[in-house]
Amino acid sequence: MQRGLTQLKIMIKGAGEMATGTACRLHSAGFNRILMTEVEFPLAVRRMVSFSEAVHDRSQVVEGIKAIRADSFQEASAVWANRVIPVLVDPDARCREQFEPDVVVDAILAKENLGTTIRDAALVIGLGPGFSAGSDVHCVIETNRGHNLGRLIMKGPASPNTGVPGDIAGQTATRVLRAPTDGAFRSDLSIGVMVERGRVVAHVDGAEVRAGLDGVLRGLIRPGTRVWTGLKIGDVDPRGDPSYCHTISEKARAIGGSVLEAILMKFNT
Repeated sequence: MQRGLTQLKIMIKGAGEMATGTACRLHSAGFNRILMTEVEFPLAVRRMVSFSEAVHDRSQVVEGIKAIRADSFQEASAVWANRVIPVLVDPDARCREQFEPDVVVDAILAKENLGTTIRDAALVIGLGPGFSAGSDVHCVIETNRGHNLGRLIMKGPASPNTGVPGDIAGQTATRVLRAPTDGAFRSDLSIGVMVERGRVVAHVDGAEVRAGLDGVLRGLIRPGTRVWTGLKIGDVDPRGDPSYCHTISEKARAIGGSVLEAILMKFNT
C-alpha cells in the first residue's frame, strides 16, 4: 500500500458488529487513523465482536485488535501512535469538524440516514438501506446476505430492508430474540452458552424471552439496557460452535473488505 494511504483519516459512525468488522479490516490493511463514534448506550447484540463495548468497559479487543474509549477528540488522536482504535461517545459525530476525515463510513445500520451527507468527506460510504449513492453518499454497500452481499453500488440505493434476518443454517426469524415489551433487559446467561428451544434466556420488565431453537447464544444485548418492543436483543446460532461468538462473521468481514475496496478505488491512483 502507498505510504500516503495509511495516513488517510477515516471516521466510522457506529461501533457495532458491522462497524467493528470494517474497522478491523482497515486496521489490518495498514490504516492507522481510524476514529469510531458511538451513542452513550450502545445496542450491540454481538458484543464480543463489537468495539462499542469499550464505551462501558473502557477497552475491547477483537481478533487481537484493541479499541479504547476516548473522552475527547484530543485523547482519541493521541492513541493512534499505539495502533489502537479510539471510540468516542459522540452520537451526532460533531467531532467531524475537528477531525476533518478523508473518509466517512456510516455503519450505524439504522435502515435510514440519520444525518450523513455527501459533503462530509471526499469519500462517504453508507452501509445498507437508507442511503442513495450519488445523492447523500458516494457509495452504498449491500448488506443483505446473498449473491450481492458486499457489492459496491455507485448509483442508487441498496436492497430495501426486508425485515427478515439473514439465513444461518436454514434459520432466519427463529434465531433472533426480540423484546416482548418495553423495559429493562435482564439475563443471567453469558454469550457462548448452549441453549435449548423454549428455554428462558432473559426477561424484559418481567416478561420472558425464550429461545426459538437449539444453539449457541451468539449475541445478547448488555444487561440493564432499556429496550422497546420488537428490538433485537439476542441471537441464537444453530450451528452450535461457541468460537463463532468471538470472531468476526463472514458478513462483517465481507462488508469490511468492500469498504477497503471503495477506499482504494478512490485514493489509490
